[in-house]
Amino acid sequence: MKSRCKILKLENRLADNVNETIGWTPDRLGSLDGKTFVITGANSGTGFEASRILLSKGAKVVMLNRSTDKSNAAVEKLKQELGENIPVNFVRMDLSELASVRQAAAEIVNTVPQIDALICNAAIAQVPTQQLTVDGFESQLGTNHFGHFVLCGMLFDRIEENNGRIVVVASLGYKMGIKTIQFDDLNWDKNYSANPVYSQSKLAQMMFAYELQDKIKAAGKNVKTYVCHPGSSATSLISTSGSLITRIVFKLMSLSPMVQSAEKGAYPEIMCATEDGLEQRALYGPTGRMEWIGPVGQGTLEPYAYDKPVMEKLWTRSERETGFKWNI
Repeated sequence: MKSRCKILKLENRLADNVNETIGWTPDRLGSLDGKTFVITGANSGTGFEASRILLSKGAKVVMLNRSTDKSNAAVEKLKQELGENIPVNFVRMDLSELASVRQAAAEIVNTVPQIDALICNAAIAQVPTQQLTVDGFESQLGTNHFGHFVLCGMLFDRIEENNGRIVVVASLGYKMGIKTIQFDDLNWDKNYSANPVYSQSKLAQMMFAYELQDKIKAAGKNVKTYVCHPGSSATSLISTSGSLITRIVFKLMSLSPMVQSAEKGAYPEIMCATEDGLEQRALYGPTGRMEWIGPVGQGTLEPYAYDKPVMEKLWTRSERETGFKWNI
């Protein structure tokens, strides 16, 4: 009996070592038939790859994208690969315009009866010079944080009806900045610089997610919120908003082993949208070198990303800036 127990323990240790080596992959997914996933920024990069994988497992996907032409092309590509009858459709939404976010969210509420997970995947990055959204926000904060803040709030009740999830796709870039929120100058009028401002927007997204976890727990709601990042992945994020020099540098990096495919970059968000037993106060993504690439699992989370007084202040400020009051 004792030798049998030793064998079982050894088998468990070996299984754990294999999981640490391989990490989470879509092979863990069973059928997702009957489940619905809403994904922002799903016409390219990790959002497109996440859509493709979820659809291949039988799920329904609703894309929220800014470009109609690119979205139609993405849908057509998915149908060519997976079949004309796959359940995928597109709703136009520009995260940088709160009116567009509200309109798209209202359409989703009216037409999508079930949301198993909302994946907040879309982002802009390293905008070289200060730009403001139509609502007067610094473009990266306005798009990455404020837009998703309102979208999640408007869809929250629908998500809770199905005990669903909210997945916030962050970035290791949250470590590049001042490690808190610059409340006295959210638009960075005095000291704008592309990387620190991008870092600020991703830190804001994370703080929103962790504060939402606390509010959900206090309210006794049935929604789980997870935070992940894609690591260093070959997507169009930098090429669509970064400076020329930044685009060149990333293009050169993409030729190295330190950049993985967009498909692998999508694994963390799919895991957070589907896998059971995950911790919420955590950051999921690649766990290999520098946590840029490698097996997907729970990575390093810096404590300042869940600094409670800052999170609470950011939530209050976000409601005031957007004019949207969460019902939670």
